[in-house]
Amino acid sequence: MANTGLNQGQLITTSPQSTVDIRQLSTILFRRRFLILGVSGLVMSLAIFLATIAKPKYQSSMQLLVSSNLYEGLQSRNIQGNTDSQFTDPNFQVVDYTAQLRLMLSTKLIQKAVDLMRPEYPDIKVEDILGKKGKQAKPGSLVVSQLEGGTGVNKVPSQVFEITFKDEDAIKAEKVLQALKKVYQDYNIEQQKQRLNKGLSFVNDRLPTIKQEVIKSENNLEQFRRKHNLLDPEAQSKIILGSLADTQKQLQSTRAQLEDVRARYNNLERKMAASPQNALISSRLSQSTRYQALLNEIQKTELALGQERLRYTDTSPAIAKLTQQRSNQVSLLRQEIGRSLGDRAPTTPATSKSLLTQGQMGEVDVRLLEELIQVQTASLGLVANEQSLAQSEQQLRSELSRYPTLIAQYNRLLPEVETNRKTLEQLLQAQQSLGMQIAQGGFDWQVLEEPQAGIYIGSGRVLRLAGGAVIGPILGIAIALIWEMSKDAIYSSQELENLTNLRLLGRVPKLSLPLKKKRLSSLRKQKGSFTSAYRDKQLNIYTRLPSHETLDMSYQNIQISNPYAFKSLMVTSALPGEGKTTVAQGLALSAARMHRRVLLIDANMRQPHLHNILELSNDWGLSLLLLDETNTPVPDYIQPIHPAIDVLTAGPTPEDTVKLLSSRRMKELIQVFEQTYDLVLIDAPAILGTVDARILATYCHQIVLVEKMGQVTRTELIQAIDILGKLNVVGIIANEANN
Repeated sequence: MANTGLNQGQLITTSPQSTVDIRQLSTILFRRRFLILGVSGLVMSLAIFLATIAKPKYQSSMQLLVSSNLYEGLQSRNIQGNTDSQFTDPNFQVVDYTAQLRLMLSTKLIQKAVDLMRPEYPDIKVEDILGKKGKQAKPGSLVVSQLEGGTGVNKVPSQVFEITFKDEDAIKAEKVLQALKKVYQDYNIEQQKQRLNKGLSFVNDRLPTIKQEVIKSENNLEQFRRKHNLLDPEAQSKIILGSLADTQKQLQSTRAQLEDVRARYNNLERKMAASPQNALISSRLSQSTRYQALLNEIQKTELALGQERLRYTDTSPAIAKLTQQRSNQVSLLRQEIGRSLGDRAPTTPATSKSLLTQGQMGEVDVRLLEELIQVQTASLGLVANEQSLAQSEQQLRSELSRYPTLIAQYNRLLPEVETNRKTLEQLLQAQQSLGMQIAQGGFDWQVLEEPQAGIYIGSGRVLRLAGGAVIGPILGIAIALIWEMSKDAIYSSQELENLTNLRLLGRVPKLSLPLKKKRLSSLRKQKGSFTSAYRDKQLNIYTRLPSHETLDMSYQNIQISNPYAFKSLMVTSALPGEGKTTVAQGLALSAARMHRRVLLIDANMRQPHLHNILELSNDWGLSLLLLDETNTPVPDYIQPIHPAIDVLTAGPTPEDTVKLLSSRRMKELIQVFEQTYDLVLIDAPAILGTVDARILATYCHQIVLVEKMGQVTRTELIQAIDILGKLNVVGIIANEANN
């Protein structure tokens, strides 16, 4: 049936299929990139070592790109309303690079380089760098030359300048050029800052004001939220409105029950009044002040019990204490009835014995009196509950009445913050754009080639470095290919689909684990704080569960693959550690987004992980639920983490996991869960190694395999498919897949 659905449905694809065989080679190289880089690094390190021990050369050089964007950037532009006429003169666009060359050799800049080197070389002077005047370059002389582009008669001066320095000390030759590089870069930055400061004065003056307005509007919004303890009044009002509707529904139900109890009470009173001895009983009870006082105390206890039940569950200490108190008061009431009807002596001799010893109260009257007391006690409890619910309804209405004003204030403050932020962003963009335009003015010096260590012309150092740069990647690629051929692991989702002959439901990339929040208290141990803990889990759900569009697509493909509705889905894998628990959480979140109520079960009782990931208590769970013989309600074992997601952890590790999973109760539990939830999602153990997953597979409507790329081998995957046999495997999900 599932295979028919797969043939009819159109699956949602998450990435295009590979159609070119050569892409397999590029995929292998990308997957083994760290191995290739490591081998290349080792070879390059060896080449560097060989170059280092070679005889050094004593000449260092670097290259600068001297470009002029002055007229390209500022032509036909008006900066602050002023236009320089020389920018529009075509004859003025002839760039004089001779001036730039002279500037590089100027004493002013050379002196700055000398000052930088003075701590290490105290005796260095400007003349030591410039050398002797003349065409012949002497040791200790700086040469700046403009390189030419083109060939033959078409050679023209380029924008690249080569700076070389010769000295008897190789280290000194390199450090001189490093100092000059820093001087040239600092000079270039200084010139740009001067132009920017002139052109951006207006924007820079305006920025502090806008920033203050942004801070002020943000502070106003933050003060509003702190004052009213609200993050979003509109969302909070919807929550209160929902609570009001629930309270009204409970109040309506309580009033209906109260009407029914009152009708029973009136009927019992009529029966009591129908006989004289019953009338005598009623008369004596009405005359007993202690009996009336006990009734008042029971009513107060019922009122307190109704109020506490709005805050806590029935297992909390406060509820248990009030319930015991009410039971004691009812016992005292019964004793008072017995005392009033049995111990009170009449005045005439004919009735000297008690009514009970004379037989004036038969068995029917005793049962009628007991039923009257029970109905009266129940009526007191319903009246107390009705008063508590009515008070809650009034409080909710009162709180809800103030929200229209809060929403109006919030809607006024929020646009103000957004407007100021947008203004600041536009101003910053204008500052950046204007700065880039002004920075294009003048000449820009960029280092194309960093200063090299001093070398001697003719040395084999460069050749060795080049050999390492070429041989390293080639050797790395060869080793990577040999390594790949020796492995049997599956790395391609296409190969995974072809090998299993199953539908590929999705390709899930490697999901980063969210940072763990502060551990929430156990819901079972602290029932009193259920509301706050549940709200904390609801707020943190999107940071606690994995979420990715590929998981949503995978879940949609699972739905499409089955034309009929399915209630239970088992997620398993061939090997442990393939990410099936993460995928199961993601599928649960995807189903919840699609308005399905989900129960996520950790069926891996040997090595449970789900409770650690979600930081839930594992003191109770599936194992104890299967062993439970006390008829404890099943919901007590389930922990809600989201309005649409409940979790049943694995529980303590049992002695015989196979016996529990193969029991009749396990099958019945899954059937009960299928009737309660829209989707029962079972995180099963791995197929290989144990029989747990095979047993669970027989209980579920559909099975999904999760396989991690690069971990599962072809042999292991084929074994897992053979074990599942003809079970309803709907498809396979490639985890940590890049293609």
